[in-house]
Amino acid sequence: MPDNLNSINVILVGAGPMAIDYAKVLKHLGVGFTVVGRSREGIANFQEQTGVIGVSGGISNWKKKDTKINCGIIAVNCEALKKTAIELMNLGIRKILLEKPAGLTSKEIHAISEHASKTKTQIFVGYNRRFYSSVMKARKLIEEDKGVSSFNFEFTEWCDQVPDHLKRSETGKNWFLANSSHVLDTAFYLGGEPKKFYSYTSGGNDWHSKATVFAGAGVVQSGALFSYQANWDAPGRWKIEILTRKHRYIFCPLEKLQILKHNATDAQFIEMDDVLDAEFKPGLYRQTEYFLRADAATFLLDIHAHYKRVITFYEKIINPKL
Repeated sequence: MPDNLNSINVILVGAGPMAIDYAKVLKHLGVGFTVVGRSREGIANFQEQTGVIGVSGGISNWKKKDTKINCGIIAVNCEALKKTAIELMNLGIRKILLEKPAGLTSKEIHAISEHASKTKTQIFVGYNRRFYSSVMKARKLIEEDKGVSSFNFEFTEWCDQVPDHLKRSETGKNWFLANSSHVLDTAFYLGGEPKKFYSYTSGGNDWHSKATVFAGAGVVQSGALFSYQANWDAPGRWKIEILTRKHRYIFCPLEKLQILKHNATDAQFIEMDDVLDAEFKPGLYRQTEYFLRADAATFLLDIHAHYKRVITFYEKIINPKL
């Protein structure tokens, strides 16, 4: 943990559940922060949940009144991510943690990436599952095993659990990027960056017409092979399996880590220190902590790499004809 947290002042944009989770972490880290939300009702609820008084009326009402602010965390709804990120950059904030998926389309993410380059702003995308205790433990074990030989993952969604208001929104129309990309980011974070792959889709429903059934396979930069599948019309759940020459590491659910050894039929859960994942939203404490470090780029996904992955791979998964 950095030893100069007292010198850091954060603007936390948003007052919903995710912003509340960030506030809990920032309070525990002892970081000074200002909360800016849109509605008075949202700010009132935020204060009730956290004990922190915020500013309503959005960024336009705040306008960087506190000149000590030197970085920002954006935890607004998906539809407001692009607008909020650009507003913060225009106010001179040069280090930003932007909640996933950073935008609902590649066009939105590209606009953020371009503006970040123009303003020389560091923007990191908040895929907190990278910082699960299970994922961090697995990375160490995979390194000890001399790397990944293959991996597979499933990103089946429970469509009947998606709230109706989201199904009717732009977030619903782009649910693959808005939600399923959690799994893809974690899988490629563990297995390696894709180099080449083939994808197939079918299905679709009245709110996600692009597809509801997905399958594909390819190779990552290291030469390891990968495959994936998802069927939103059938039962299933998120799952990642990482295979090395020595072990199979299984994440199902992603917060837990199981290991399967050679000549064994039953996987065993691995014990790990997951106190922070139990006390705070899983992965969020370490993600925030790493963001506040001077070397944040070593650990977090920057907006430019995210945009490249979206246009090169994610869009092809959702539309194989691209």
